[in-house]
Amino acid sequence: MDKVDRKILAELQLDGRLSLTDLAERVGLSLSPCHRRLRALEDSHAISGYRAQLDAEALGLTFEALVFVTMRDGDRAAVAAFEEAAAEIRNVLRAQRLFGDPDYLLQVVARDVREFQRIYDEQLSALPGVQRLSSTLIMKNVVDNRPLPL
Repeated sequence: MDKVDRKILAELQLDGRLSLTDLAERVGLSLSPCHRRLRALEDSHAISGYRAQLDAEALGLTFEALVFVTMRDGDRAAVAAFEEAAAEIRNVLRAQRLFGDPDYLLQVVARDVREFQRIYDEQLSALPGVQRLSSTLIMKNVVDNRPLPL
């Protein structure tokens, strides 16, 4: 990956809907070489996909929490079962496995505290292998969806 590839990635991080013509112009390439580089970046999985960035608040999802998960066991089967089940919960925006205690950090979004409580009681507490859940509410997102430093 060279400087031009990084420029392509930087431009697409800012505006994933750029036309190939506009992208080529911004990075100083003609259309064909820009297209080849873009395909190569997609094929190498440097670009994993394209999607719209939605505003959770505008969609009524105004409640956000971080849920810390401590597992009962750390064997492969328990980890796999937990991760598969957590991935099925629509309101879990991000699930990260951590070193140390707790074992996982889940970012959960909901419409309000009542919906979060239902998700917590019915889905999160029922996740396989969970020993303990602990949550904290997000007051404000200070840095959110920042482009990767290239």
